[in-house]
Amino acid sequence: MGRAKFKEAQRRKKQLQERCKLEESIGNAALTWNNEILPNWETTSCSRKVREMWWQGIPPSVRGKVWSLAIGNELNITHELYDICLSRAKDRWKSLSMGGSEMENEDSGLPAADREASLELIKLDISRTFPSLCIFQKGGPYHDMLHSILGAYTCYRPDVGYVQGMSFIAAVLILNLDTPDAFIAFSNLLNKPCQMAFFRVDHGLMLTYFAAFEVFFEENLPRLFAHFKKNNLTPDIYLIDWIFTLYSKSLPLDLACRVWDVFCRDGEEFLFRTALGILKLFEDILTRMDFIHIAQFLTKLPEDLTSEDFFTSIAAIQMQSRNKKWAQVLSALQKDNREMENRSPALKR
Repeated sequence: MGRAKFKEAQRRKKQLQERCKLEESIGNAALTWNNEILPNWETTSCSRKVREMWWQGIPPSVRGKVWSLAIGNELNITHELYDICLSRAKDRWKSLSMGGSEMENEDSGLPAADREASLELIKLDISRTFPSLCIFQKGGPYHDMLHSILGAYTCYRPDVGYVQGMSFIAAVLILNLDTPDAFIAFSNLLNKPCQMAFFRVDHGLMLTYFAAFEVFFEENLPRLFAHFKKNNLTPDIYLIDWIFTLYSKSLPLDLACRVWDVFCRDGEEFLFRTALGILKLFEDILTRMDFIHIAQFLTKLPEDLTSEDFFTSIAAIQMQSRNKKWAQVLSALQKDNREMENRSPALKR
């Protein structure tokens, strides 16, 4: 018995030492980010050293700042604009709860019924956002913030409105930023070409993204690619959910944040590289599964994923196809699509 106890004590001691080491390295990294990188963002953010630190994961204490800077604010949204959109959303909620439907019809360009449905959907989705954390649900500390950001966004972009999946993106931002800054990052993030294509359901562009993804899928994982083809498992079955929520629904939250770190560094290409990293990591299991089991497995990935295995798998993915990079492959496919459309106007209808 004494020997077993001694072994257990040794194991505990080692665990503790490793944890202390990890905490110390996170603390040191946070100092470097705060004192050296963030104050000189323009010059430091592209350096090799910083890009490597970025890959290792951004310390949680500076994550929000780094994401904000990396996402940028091309839309020039101010805190004042957020306040205006929010008060407009609140007026609308009040009007709807009082049964008014005429209000601001001309303003949003949407029929009242659509707006009402959109607001109902927000309510429903908030209750489904990270349910295990219990912080976004009614009565939770972050419920109102999440509601505010999503409501304000539907007033800011009535042409896009609320789409399922948005609540997860807003929730991850709220966990790392103050509400107005989370709104600024959220709006700018959704304005990126890939996010816009998906959230506005631009079928042509979505199919182009899937086609580009398949080029790299076949190149990196030919055996699994053939297995998916044989089982008629198309990318939309698993990719739509991953892209819509930027992996925050299918991955453990700490891993999803690590994916966001590098996504902020590398842009949309990293979303597809991550997808291939996941497929590579589980290649052996997936090759033995049929259509239904693959679809189920990819919707909810195993909880016990370690960041080391996960990022090693992503690092092994080559985003080069016949010497062409992701952006080149994508734009070549887009060009082909446009030419096809121009040749056959009937397709447009």
